[in-house]
Amino acid sequence: MGSKWKKAKVALGLNLCMFVPRTLDDESPPPSTVVSERLSDASLLSSRQTTPVQSFNGLKLSKSSSKSSKQTCSICLNKMKQGSGHAIFTAECSHSFHFHCIASNVKHGNQICPVCRAKWKEIPLSGASLDPIQGRVSPSPINWPQNDALMAVVHRLPLPHPRRDLNRRHIVPLYQASEPGVFNDDEPLNHQPQPALPERSTSGKSTEDTDSVRAMEIKTYPEVSATPRAKTHSNFTVLVHLKATAAAAAERQNLSRNQASLTQISQTPRAPVDLVTVLDVSGSMSGTKLALLKRAMGFVIQNLGSNDRLSVIAFSSTARRLFPLSRMTDSGRQLALQAVNSLVANGGTNIAEGLRKGTKIVEDRKEKNPVASIILLSDGQDNYTVSGSGTDQPQPNYHLLVPNSISGRDNSGFQIPVHAFGFGADHDASSMHSISEISGGTFSFIETEAVLQDAFAQCIGGLLSVVVQELQVGIECVHPSLGLVSLKAGSYPSRLVADGRKGFIDVGDLYADEERDFLVSVNVPATSGNETSLIKVTCAYKDPLTQEIAVLESEEVKIERPEIAGQVVMSLEVDRQRNRLQAAEAMAQARVAAEQGDLTGAVSILENCRKTLSETVSAKSHDRLCMALDAELKEMQERMVSRHVYEASGRAYILSGLSSHSWQRATARGDSTDQSSLVQAYQTPSMVEMLTRSQAMLLGSPSGQRFLQPLLSLRSQPSPR
Repeated sequence: MGSKWKKAKVALGLNLCMFVPRTLDDESPPPSTVVSERLSDASLLSSRQTTPVQSFNGLKLSKSSSKSSKQTCSICLNKMKQGSGHAIFTAECSHSFHFHCIASNVKHGNQICPVCRAKWKEIPLSGASLDPIQGRVSPSPINWPQNDALMAVVHRLPLPHPRRDLNRRHIVPLYQASEPGVFNDDEPLNHQPQPALPERSTSGKSTEDTDSVRAMEIKTYPEVSATPRAKTHSNFTVLVHLKATAAAAAERQNLSRNQASLTQISQTPRAPVDLVTVLDVSGSMSGTKLALLKRAMGFVIQNLGSNDRLSVIAFSSTARRLFPLSRMTDSGRQLALQAVNSLVANGGTNIAEGLRKGTKIVEDRKEKNPVASIILLSDGQDNYTVSGSGTDQPQPNYHLLVPNSISGRDNSGFQIPVHAFGFGADHDASSMHSISEISGGTFSFIETEAVLQDAFAQCIGGLLSVVVQELQVGIECVHPSLGLVSLKAGSYPSRLVADGRKGFIDVGDLYADEERDFLVSVNVPATSGNETSLIKVTCAYKDPLTQEIAVLESEEVKIERPEIAGQVVMSLEVDRQRNRLQAAEAMAQARVAAEQGDLTGAVSILENCRKTLSETVSAKSHDRLCMALDAELKEMQERMVSRHVYEASGRAYILSGLSSHSWQRATARGDSTDQSSLVQAYQTPSMVEMLTRSQAMLLGSPSGQRFLQPLLSLRSQPSPR
């Protein structure tokens, strides 16, 4: 029992309930007593006292916890002891792991520590040596630095030992009650009055003309400011630039502070979220992957607000809802952490069933938060629904994975984005990308297991900052002889109506400070006047908090028409977006060539695009986006050097890039979500802030410790029933 107490005390810093895996030496109790072994931190504290000792920066740990951490694998939290028959790997960064725990993390050559992100010069499968007598792999002695005591506070969850697989039948998952036929048991929303907005003026063309709380900005840029009167253009380009500002949210916050008569006003002006996470817990997720998934989910749970609601679907061969859509209050968080901690990896991969059940939760809910989204994570391929065999179906039909209500096949108008995360080298990038594309979400490629939490952090940083919903952009020709030629909007649905005189782009939700750029092509006739009015832009959108509809109009876009034009200067803004679209098109073409087996042709397509971009106005001006596109195209070329490399990472990297550029939204790509990376052109301040918070937790910085104090303060609260 002593060893169990050591593990329990290590888990105390997690502020969540845990279970102690059985050993072969334990007597098997009746099933009714098994659940009681998932001891809450409160019950542990009340039943056994520990003497606190001062650790770094004021963080207190028990003596026994600090002592035992030096003999504990930082992935599975099981004891490490020489001569026990299990190899031990200690990296040069001094973090120690069981060999079998770290093996899955480095089998593809990954040389980054999953704890501190240090790059290793030696990896267990190649550079380290194994002592068959001691059962130890170690280029350096075990030396757990004092700074890593913080990692006991981050979501390091105990896993069953591989040799105890026979005892997994004794682990009774939480929430064993049968699932209802209709998921309408969501927890009621916390209805709170919102501060009144300033009265809108009814005069003028727009409901926002005099509104001090403006959530949208519109800017337009013609490709050139002047063109000769006698000259006609069959494909003249105008850039429509949109930005969702955080000014409205800040204004609401100021109003709420100044209106003392209003009570129970939310301290955060953002729109609350209904989030459903659909998590792969198949057999391939065992070991490091499941441990890091639990840690990442712990981060998500701790960063959701009390008005946000969460539900978790775990799927393998089948899918199961761990708990209903619940508000993330203190008790809600503890219940969610308990459920995540109970996950055990086994079985196959049934993505379609997981998505079906996750979608059903969103569809059946009685009450609705303004924002709703699904996060899907998988490290494998669906082996239950999709099949690419047969002469009549050379490619898998990935639409079979997506419920009709998400794909729009049932014409219900129901649209919930699925943000898909492909985990590791063995996931089906094509299916995950298709799921996200069909639903209006993004696809992220998590190549290195250690950045899973950062990838989740970036995603929820956006979801927790939605300021505009159901945005529709209208473009209308002003000059009677003008006509729209095309709307280049990426993956956003667009259409031309009224004989090409009007066009519309359906954008949907925007995060705070997100920007969208659309290229509008028009035919410009000759004229005898001094100027030509081209188009005007109208934005109609819904405020997610007040549910009010707002309309904003731009000024008319005009160009000068002199008799003889002087030197023509191309707009840098227009050229920059042309480069983005051209690079995205090259990526798509290269992917098609690679899927057909022509890797040489794919590399050539990317190389030609790089040469074309290097000759543009943006490149010569050292534009940052143009430099980022060149770096990204080069990275894709390197991931196409062989069929093996392309299958392992090239396909997923390209698809994640296509997802990012087509939606103009940040995705995790490769082994980093660092905001300093050139490919992260679409990160918002909210995403960067959440990423910084995630990395501070992992690195044990003072800011990370300050963030963790609310988590630690929950120790004294009783475990929820």
